[in-house]
Amino acid sequence: MNLFRRNSGRSRTDRSRLKQLAASYGPDWAVTIVVAAIFFAIDNVEGFRREFSLSDTSLRHPYAVHERVPPFALYMIAIVSPIVLVLAINLLTVRSFWDAHNSLLGLVLGLAITGTITQFTKLTVGRPRPDVIDRCQPVPGSADPIYKLSNSSICTQTDAYILKDGFRSFPSGHSSLSFAGLGFLSFYIAGKLHLFDKRGHAPKAWISLAPLAGAAMVAISRTMDYRHHWQDVLVGSILGLVMSYFSYRQYYPPLSSEFSHRPYSPRIQREGDVLPLHGGGGLPSLPPQNEPPSSYNDLEEGAVNAGTVPKIEPGPLPEIWKAGNDGGHDAHYSTLGHERTSSE
Repeated sequence: MNLFRRNSGRSRTDRSRLKQLAASYGPDWAVTIVVAAIFFAIDNVEGFRREFSLSDTSLRHPYAVHERVPPFALYMIAIVSPIVLVLAINLLTVRSFWDAHNSLLGLVLGLAITGTITQFTKLTVGRPRPDVIDRCQPVPGSADPIYKLSNSSICTQTDAYILKDGFRSFPSGHSSLSFAGLGFLSFYIAGKLHLFDKRGHAPKAWISLAPLAGAAMVAISRTMDYRHHWQDVLVGSILGLVMSYFSYRQYYPPLSSEFSHRPYSPRIQREGDVLPLHGGGGLPSLPPQNEPPSSYNDLEEGAVNAGTVPKIEPGPLPEIWKAGNDGGHDAHYSTLGHERTSSE
């Protein structure tokens, strides 16, 4: 009877904590979804159209009717594939619900921020694409006014979307979204593999950088289709990569951390926890400062002293991924490991 009462009380506590977690992270998802909706909504806005010269050879490239990476393929590459691969990697490594939650939230956050910045910049800059003159189809015999440039009023293009899209070259949306989605995936893989564990491992590097190679191919294809100038692709790629790392670091520790394979702890702490660990267990007694743990398992047992994480020699990755898991509960990265300080 006493065991039943304890289990019943624990269940009520867990349900209460789940409600608190939903209330705490609900705004994160809501804001992210709203930002993503803005990204798609402002695509219909009539943006600025910068003047151009009919004699500018960089704008006289042919309009490619069939793109190498059309929008549907972009969404599959930059959004769907990272989601599927992140969940698959989670299943193969840490098998943590909280890791799945944080990775999906971080991925969507990075894509939403990147997409919104990209669209806003496209609309306000209004840079002509390399194929704008072919899109425009100027009146035969047209020439630039003396000491002036031409504008879209000389165009005879009947398809309003093709002409409007011709002035949205900077930055490249394909490049920014590809590096935002696949960049996050790259950081996620690097964290799970402990790429920067100071031991060096070439296969880890190749595996971690593989998603970035895919993003680079998408970006390069935009110059092959003459949809963007090289500056558009470069800036878009940098924007996507920076935003992917920014969103990754909102929910995960640095890649150099001993806990890089695990997400940050929930903002809602379990009742009775000493520290907000994912598994709900606090850290027991601390070992002497001059006796660092010899493995991740020792560290999981509480080898954290005065807000520092001792330098340790990690074991095999499968053991690292499974360390601290007990009955489906995850003893994940502690807030004490957020900023590593060293006394050596």
